[in-house]
Amino acid sequence: MQQDIDLPFCYGENTIYVVGNAKTQQSNPITIQFGQFFIGFVIDRETGMIIQCDVSATLQTTTKFIRSLFIGKSIKDNAEIIKQEIESRYFASSQKAIFVAYKDAQKKFNCIQKGIQIDLS
Repeated sequence: MQQDIDLPFCYGENTIYVVGNAKTQQSNPITIQFGQFFIGFVIDRETGMIIQCDVSATLQTTTKFIRSLFIGKSIKDNAEIIKQEIESRYFASSQKAIFVAYKDAQKKFNCIQKGIQIDLS
């Protein structure tokens, strides 16, 4: 018998977790604290819908704002919409890194969909 896990929320069996990585400017607080910028995405395996994400950010407001840019969008089909929203709404030094991390996660997701092994190092 499986023991219940005491978590505030459990993701369904059809979800996967994919992390996208990017570099930010050396003087960026995110780079100083984490070494690089990354976004972790919880994605519906079949639809590609982004269910949740979290970000290597130093401020909670940054994390919440970046979540609002991604949640409810498709990692497969909404690249141009996401890019436009980032460019028109997010004005901080990690702007480019957000899109690069998204594209890295998108690439990994596409490999997973095709059954191609991804490098996890």
